[in-house]
Amino acid sequence: MKIICIGRNYASHIEELQNERPTEPVVFMKPDSAVLLKQHPFVIPEFSQEIHHEIELIVKISKVGKHIDTKFAHKYYDEISVGIDFTARDVQDQLKGKGLPWEKAKSFDGSAVIGEFLPKKQFNSLENITFELTNNNKTVQKGNASLMLWKIDELISFVSEYFTLKIGDIVFTGTPEGVAVVKPEDVLEGFLEGNKLFSIKIK
Repeated sequence: MKIICIGRNYASHIEELQNERPTEPVVFMKPDSAVLLKQHPFVIPEFSQEIHHEIELIVKISKVGKHIDTKFAHKYYDEISVGIDFTARDVQDQLKGKGLPWEKAKSFDGSAVIGEFLPKKQFNSLENITFELTNNNKTVQKGNASLMLWKIDELISFVSEYFTLKIGDIVFTGTPEGVAVVKPEDVLEGFLEGNKLFSIKIK
């Protein structure tokens, strides 16, 4: 299983981090060791003083595909959920400043939270679906797929030009505005159209 992540897919998030708006999807990867194990807390790593939460819509690939046309991309996933792309922002800023890759800031152990998956057919439209993250029962991030610069099917088509998509691969589709530092004893919960799909304690 591989985890394919998209950066800078919401204009509001681009603005809050003062990044340049991309002309095509920004793609990076996380290894399978980045997946936070079920029922485990997220332990803040010693190498960062600024771990940010980033909630995202995620889809699970259900069919092997390469060079997928956007109009057929919907056939390559059946389930949708929400997840967190934990980011060591201080480390990322250092790497970006040197023009280096982001892996140390994005792909460390436990940096990918994957919520429970739901059948996509239970939702009327995946292009107008809401999701949110709460921290200690307070909403800290809220997004809607309609605000994506590139929609889910467009992302699947794009990444399949470079990587063969295999059954079980996960695609993270980008985070909306509202990213912030996590602290010990925080409890993060992710929701998709009101369905709670994960609950994570920070230590």
